[in-house]
Amino acid sequence: MSELQTEIETKAKTSPSRLARAWDSDLAYSFRNNPVAMVSAFVVSLLILAAIFAPLIAPHDPFNPATLNLMNGFTPPGQANQFTQEYFLLGTDDQGRDVFSTILYGMRISLFVGFAAVMLALVIGVLLGLLAGYLGGWVETIIMRIADIQLTFPAILVAMLIFGIAKGITPPEYRDQMAIWVLILAIGLSDWVQFARVVRGATLVEKNREYVQAARLIGRSPFSIMVRHILPNVLNPVLVIATISLALAIIAEATLSFLGVGAPPTKPSLGTLIRIGQEFMFSGEWWILFFPAVTLLALALSINLLGDWLRDALNPKLR
Repeated sequence: MSELQTEIETKAKTSPSRLARAWDSDLAYSFRNNPVAMVSAFVVSLLILAAIFAPLIAPHDPFNPATLNLMNGFTPPGQANQFTQEYFLLGTDDQGRDVFSTILYGMRISLFVGFAAVMLALVIGVLLGLLAGYLGGWVETIIMRIADIQLTFPAILVAMLIFGIAKGITPPEYRDQMAIWVLILAIGLSDWVQFARVVRGATLVEKNREYVQAARLIGRSPFSIMVRHILPNVLNPVLVIATISLALAIIAEATLSFLGVGAPPTKPSLGTLIRIGQEFMFSGEWWILFFPAVTLLALALSINLLGDWLRDALNPKLR
């Protein structure tokens, strides 16, 4: 018994841990040798953490009217207000709100909408793609023709149409409360097509593999085969699309909010802040527009660069 225990302890000491195996993986090696991916990951992580801990980082609560002072309005960045002598790192807007604080709280809305919309699009697209690729026949025809029809319209127009319909059937007293969820629904339903098309193509290849045929022979149900056998083998392209779609969803949210059909004024996102800032762009208060726009640009660009790296890293032909 002692010899067996000694042998087990020796193997435990000599075998690499999960962390060590992950560090030595092809994906980690590609990340360590790609400076653009490392910088992008740092920027994305920094912005996400700043948004999560906004109540702890932000010097003011910009959406609490009791904390606002109109005398602080239009304070330039890095300067003390001439009336109250208060200092604001990135200046203030027309209502005296600290721009730095509004950016932190606005990012929370933008990131939440982006993540939730991508998850909705991913679930719908992957499910329909699996059904279309595995079942074929009339199921595939209906799903892919709907996808083809939706592809003929720009995604932003589809999102605006869905947002308008959903907002129209929502009772007026609940519109501001439901605006964020309606926005998530609109962006998610306008973005499922690319997931479905990619998953369908990968499923058409995988369903003829030996392991799928073996699963059929032992009596596995179609649902079990799709979820337990095919789905894990088609996730790589889905992860790449999800990463890039996150940046597009954030931009779509900003676009809708900029057009005035997105986040409500009580919960402004980065797009809403940009819409507010552009009203003062030619009057000298450039910082109200500039800093939210730069934040949105840095967030979307960093996520896109991460998606490009992930696409190359997961491509076996480029390893």
